[in-house]
Amino acid sequence: MSAQVSSKTAEIASQPAAWGAVLALSLGAFALVASEFMPVSLLTPIASDLQITEGQAGQAISVSGAFAVLTSLSIASAAGRLDRKVLLLVLTGLMIISGTIVAVAPNYEIFMVGRALIGVAIGGFWSMSAATAMRLVPDHQVPRALAIFNGGNALATVIAAPAGSFLGGLIGWRGAFFCVVPITAIVFFWQLASLPSMKAKPGERPGRVFSLLARPVVAFGMSACALFFMGQFTLFTYLRPFLEGVANVGVSELSLLLLLMGVTGVIGTTLIGLLLQQGLYRTLITIPLLMAAIAVCLMAFGGWLAAAALLIGLWGLFATSAPVGWWTWLARTLPTEAEAAGGLLVAVTQLAITSGATFGGILFDTGGYRATFGSSAVILVIAGLVAVAASRSSQSRGPFAAASPAVRRPSATTPEKLPPRCL
Repeated sequence: MSAQVSSKTAEIASQPAAWGAVLALSLGAFALVASEFMPVSLLTPIASDLQITEGQAGQAISVSGAFAVLTSLSIASAAGRLDRKVLLLVLTGLMIISGTIVAVAPNYEIFMVGRALIGVAIGGFWSMSAATAMRLVPDHQVPRALAIFNGGNALATVIAAPAGSFLGGLIGWRGAFFCVVPITAIVFFWQLASLPSMKAKPGERPGRVFSLLARPVVAFGMSACALFFMGQFTLFTYLRPFLEGVANVGVSELSLLLLLMGVTGVIGTTLIGLLLQQGLYRTLITIPLLMAAIAVCLMAFGGWLAAAALLIGLWGLFATSAPVGWWTWLARTLPTEAEAAGGLLVAVTQLAITSGATFGGILFDTGGYRATFGSSAVILVIAGLVAVAASRSSQSRGPFAAASPAVRRPSATTPEKLPPRCL
């Protein structure tokens, strides 16, 4: 049996990296995230055209998030034995259909149907991202592939809102949404040409989503990830009113600061792979602690514009690149169950973001920015401490410890590698 495993491992390691497919998926992530957040800068014209309130228009983001959670928890089981290349193409096709429906929607109900479809694509794509990366590139290059995926995400975060506002004024909100459709069509045909066949393996157990939490390393890891995103969005969601009210920035300065945060985020995604190769858990522990320190410094020095700019740039550097770390953690900890675990990670992240934004809003309204930013710092510190517990659990030899060789410490003479791509 060990000889067969070694033979299969050697065969997988000898396969060339499909970087063309990785880039196609990165462009797909760009189109996906741009579609997801396009309504942020177009609420007013959407509401006016569809004769609804801006609050109702804002639910376009909520409905996509809700369907992303539902899809992330069910897609591995629903897909069954379907070739994962076909599944990715179906999800890309849903993006095209969603953009078209939204662009031509005659009423609010049809508009929300289009937004629900983009939520399905979001949940499906990100749930499969780690498992897909593990099958497209050699094991030690998985963090790099995940960073490229997240690079498309980061780039879309930078330009989606301003591009949507600009295009909305130029060709209308419907035209702005439809502009994503040709990009998605390019992604579809690029994936069709570059993705290899990725058939489900007999050893996969896609239905075991919540049972994964029985393993301490998974329970601690998912908890640390949830706390990280909750702490991040407790602060980030209310960064604009803080800057306007405390740093006294105008619209132009605010745009530049947010652009700075986006640019440093893109830089972070290109650099984090090097840190992850040096130490996965060390990176996952350090990032929330550094962001907690930034939150405290914003409370102390945020009124000084130069200090605020520096701190916001650092925040973007760490916050945008951190998801790469968590997807790498998933790939190393649960290599044979990456699809089911990916669905769980997406659901945890989406719920944590919603909880953080809600909790931060209550604190901001009742206690001001100090209560909000201070709570963010506390949550981020706890996230770092729980990541420490996950690190210790990964070294455990208990009956519920993750059984993959990836959670073992590498020897001094052997470079750290990810486990074989078993999906």
